[in-house]
Amino acid sequence: QTCALPILKASAAQQTDLQQLTAQQQNPTSANYHQWLTPEQYADRFGASPADVAKLTAWLQAQGFTVDNVARGRNFITFSGTAAQAGTAFQTSIHRYSVNGEPHYANATDPAIPAEFSGLVAGIAGLHDFHPKPHLKRPAYTVGGGHELAPDDIATIYDVAPMYTAGIHGEGQSIIVVGQSQIRPNDIASFRTKFAMSAINLTQVLVKGSPNPGISPGDVDESHLDIEWSGAVARSANIVFVYSTDVWQSASYAVDQKLGSVLTMSYGGCEQGDLIDLPTFQATVQQANSEGITWFAASGDSGAGDCEDSGASIAQDGLAVDSPGSIPEVTAMGGTEFAEGSVNYWSSTNTAGGGSAVSYIPEKVWNDTSLSGSLAGSGGGASVYFPRPVWQTGPGVPLDGARHVPDMALSASADHDPYYFYSGGGGAVGGTSVAAPVMAGIFSLLNQYLVGQGIAKQAGLGNVNPMLYRLAQSTSGIFHDVTSGN
Repeated sequence: QTCALPILKASAAQQTDLQQLTAQQQNPTSANYHQWLTPEQYADRFGASPADVAKLTAWLQAQGFTVDNVARGRNFITFSGTAAQAGTAFQTSIHRYSVNGEPHYANATDPAIPAEFSGLVAGIAGLHDFHPKPHLKRPAYTVGGGHELAPDDIATIYDVAPMYTAGIHGEGQSIIVVGQSQIRPNDIASFRTKFAMSAINLTQVLVKGSPNPGISPGDVDESHLDIEWSGAVARSANIVFVYSTDVWQSASYAVDQKLGSVLTMSYGGCEQGDLIDLPTFQATVQQANSEGITWFAASGDSGAGDCEDSGASIAQDGLAVDSPGSIPEVTAMGGTEFAEGSVNYWSSTNTAGGGSAVSYIPEKVWNDTSLSGSLAGSGGGASVYFPRPVWQTGPGVPLDGARHVPDMALSASADHDPYYFYSGGGGAVGGTSVAAPVMAGIFSLLNQYLVGQGIAKQAGLGNVNPMLYRLAQSTSGIFHDVTSGN
């Protein structure tokens, strides 16, 4: 069966209104400051009308499709049917293809819809099975003199431990992790047991209308990593794992159901590889922001060459950044590498939780390409699609009119002080895949603190990028400015 989502188009006036609202929600002087919407409020203001949704639903059913779900935000409809039905309804045909030895299916020509729906439908997703790739990075060599990072190490190095001392562990918070595979909960339990942590608060949500993807190699490892490390930082938070056959479908559903206040996504792809869908992706993130959801995404692991083939050792296809990190409403997480030098930042004994770091460790640019034999470095550069947001100014930000990524970074080298994770067994891992869930955990702690102190009435910060760039310009000691390395 084919599962597809007609993306319902917002009018120009609605798009302008949404941009104004999300800006006001970040302006402390506005009456809309941190006034987050429910999905139903989003629908009434920015979604399609009930009459238009009913009209499109009736047409889909007349074509023989089963309508599985209408979004609470009235901005997409999930339906299913056969390839033949999809071909007839959308005036195309679905073919099987072999791409680099992998079997795929996709529409052979651009789909078409009746003219009466041209102002309503912005696009149709799900007519193919090409999905974003996980950014998990394996070590090139067996770990030698480095350290496998434990949760207590991250708590020490990045100054999270004082939150624990103050009783802030993520209680009452929900972190959304999106994936495209089933998981093995016993692997998550093994990770927590190794570090003497209590059982995780885990909720699994299969997207309504989506077939169960089963255990997908590679994808399941990414999901385990994201769940384990977001929960390793926000140790008492509820981790809501949303999965389907496509990670963007998972994310759209999670936002439509408003399943948490922080979302982490360690998937992506070359920005130039899918410019057509970028407006749809951005609309999903903007809806998330309007509901108070902060979206973190990995910036990629191929340096400034995100369009290179997997395993490439030399960049030759030009400068490129990763999507969705390039979307201005997403906080793109890049990667650094610890630069201990001759100083010993590690204790000779471990804590009960496996940690041995004794303080912050200086960081440099992560670039292990020469060591690993393939591109291995923090994704970053200038978007070719999104212009520079007004808030993106500060030391080191080029004034070239383009959106630049990443916004922040954490340690990400798989070959020098990688992270421990468990997926079918214990192992070492790195990549910006880890930076995104770790920062999601940190912001979940921040949400709990703000609510607990009465600073915020409800959990959620929405798009935090304007705040981050203001802090970088006006406050010393908040960030470490990483300027060394290649």
